[in-house]
Amino acid sequence: MQIAQATNPIGIVPGNASNAAAVDGTALGLSGENAATKTPVTPTPTASAPLQRGLSNWDAPLQGDIASAQQALDFLEQSASQLRSLKAELSAKIATLQQRAGTVEARIRQFSSTWKQRQQSSGGTLDSNLHFSRAPARQRFTVRGMTLSNLRAGGRETLSMSVGGSAQGLRSVTLQSGMSDGDIVQAFNTALAPSDITVAADDDGTLEFSTPESSWNTVRDSLAVQGGGIRFPAGQLSRVKADATAPAIDPDSWQTSDTDGLRQTLQQVIQALAQVEQAQSQVSDALSAASSRVDSSQSVAATPVSMTQVAQSFVSSTGQPGYQSLLSVSSALVGISRERVVSLLSLA
Repeated sequence: MQIAQATNPIGIVPGNASNAAAVDGTALGLSGENAATKTPVTPTPTASAPLQRGLSNWDAPLQGDIASAQQALDFLEQSASQLRSLKAELSAKIATLQQRAGTVEARIRQFSSTWKQRQQSSGGTLDSNLHFSRAPARQRFTVRGMTLSNLRAGGRETLSMSVGGSAQGLRSVTLQSGMSDGDIVQAFNTALAPSDITVAADDDGTLEFSTPESSWNTVRDSLAVQGGGIRFPAGQLSRVKADATAPAIDPDSWQTSDTDGLRQTLQQVIQALAQVEQAQSQVSDALSAASSRVDSSQSVAATPVSMTQVAQSFVSSTGQPGYQSLLSVSSALVGISRERVVSLLSLA
């Protein structure tokens, strides 16, 4: 059995009958798909996942890790380049060097536009504090009155929290005297988990909530709490203010109207550039780790265990009726002619 070394996803080369009949047809590439007919066949979508081509495609999470890290790096590299240009323009203007009017302001607007596209440009992998994760970025926020010291005080009370403004979004948290800080945080996490809201306590003892950035506007505009009159008012649900934590970078606050404003903005730009470069380093490390996994998976692609998995995949796919079975069988038969079969049988 031969393993093709090529730039395309690793596949098995169809050659003679002995190897063609023992491999997963999906590993043969595009030519195998079209073997059954003279024209390309478009598979009909099914509820089950399609067969994957090639050994390198077995680790879908690995491919996602690499794509996510690369997308985040592209955004960070663009941001770093714009911040360096802005830093140079600000330094020149403060030093009263000759410069076109409005250049600094244009640079700030350019970076502000880039920063506002952070979620889309990074594929949701970078949050407002430039924390990288393959999981969708989350918005952190606090709620007035939700501190450990306040929640520990008083007797037993059940808080009803509404998220999304519907009865289905109503969650209950029971507080009572003697609860530890960890118990309080866990109670909120358990109650709010169905709403995809997580809770942690910061160093000051304030509860810090987080929700997917895509849900932030809904949570911010609909969060309401009803208590028992101990920590929060009884009666009807009352809207509470959810305050988003400050982002790592806030270009809308940068001022250029006077010399003091320019100097302060220059310091903020320098800090922003340092944060972006730090994030670049972290994402680069993540990309290197994923690349190492690629090298490791390729080094074992041709092991007997891998070939056994290919054979098992072929048996599984051909055992199911439908297009996938036809695709696997027809691909495995590529290159097998009547004359070749007769020739092989004559050797028996």
